[in-house]
Amino acid sequence: MNFTSTKPGSAQAVERSPEGMVYIPDGTFRMGSDRHYPEEAPVHRVTVDGFWMDRTPVTNRQFREFINATGYVTFAELTPKAEDYPNALPHMLKAGSLVFTPPKEAVDLRYWGEWWTFAFGANWRRPYGRHSNIRGLDDHPVVHVAYRDVEAYAKWAGKELPTESEWEFAARGGLDGAEFAWGNELTPGGKHMANTWQGDFPCQNLAGDGFERTSPVTAFPANGYGLHDTIGNVWEWTADWYSPKHEADAPKACCIPENPRGGPEAASYDPRDPKIRIPRKVLKGGSHLCAPNYCRRYRPAARHAEQVDTSASHVGFRCISRMSIASELSDAYFSRHDRR
Repeated sequence: MNFTSTKPGSAQAVERSPEGMVYIPDGTFRMGSDRHYPEEAPVHRVTVDGFWMDRTPVTNRQFREFINATGYVTFAELTPKAEDYPNALPHMLKAGSLVFTPPKEAVDLRYWGEWWTFAFGANWRRPYGRHSNIRGLDDHPVVHVAYRDVEAYAKWAGKELPTESEWEFAARGGLDGAEFAWGNELTPGGKHMANTWQGDFPCQNLAGDGFERTSPVTAFPANGYGLHDTIGNVWEWTADWYSPKHEADAPKACCIPENPRGGPEAASYDPRDPKIRIPRKVLKGGSHLCAPNYCRRYRPAARHAEQVDTSASHVGFRCISRMSIASELSDAYFSRHDRR
């Protein structure tokens, strides 16, 4: 069932969408899931206002334009300071990022360190380490971006990052309550709808969908709103602080939260390691590493906590524009095209 209800003026909004963005109409939907991981529960109703969202995750080409225009240096390219990481081994205080490194044989899935390596020199330009590059990957999603990096890009672009509820509402594509962004079957009719893992994770990657790592951002079908890659390929940052579960559903329709902004920063720290006081944001959408035998998070309801100083080879982002900002972007876009 689709609970979307478009307000007056939305038709004009669609006609004047900013370049590369899709208008997501306002609506109420059931957020979360009671069928999978505990942090996704409980299912609860949420209302969001209409907004524009990037049609795809931000690509290497787009991120390069930002870097060239501003001279910005990403977090992964900076040498960590010893005072910020007092428990770190001295030889590890080098610029780098987390890179997925598949083991050669089966490993204990309880220890993610079996397949993640902090690779010195890995960053958005060199996604697999010092000797890699992004030649030929202009239309792949940019990766190895920490939260401060995506905030900086969004500010430069005149946009914002979506809240978790905005992101999930958009990712569902109007299919309220569906398991996936395209319906209730992972591969309807045997067709792969997103870049996920096929095989025994993390040592056997059958690449049945055609890709072992990231893929071009329009390689798979768009959802009902016209958004590509809301599921799989790369996890996407949201603006919300992480909390271990959702709020309970409102007892009455009049009490359904509107445009919620997540929990407090103080509640986002990892309780399993109280000595590390690095807040965490919510990631959404899953990635090309999500597999049936390990991480079944290739669903709109799925969520993951990520420390704000962390970047990895499977994490990217996309931006949104809310009404006032998007109107300015739209006017500027149509003004440019009117002069041609």
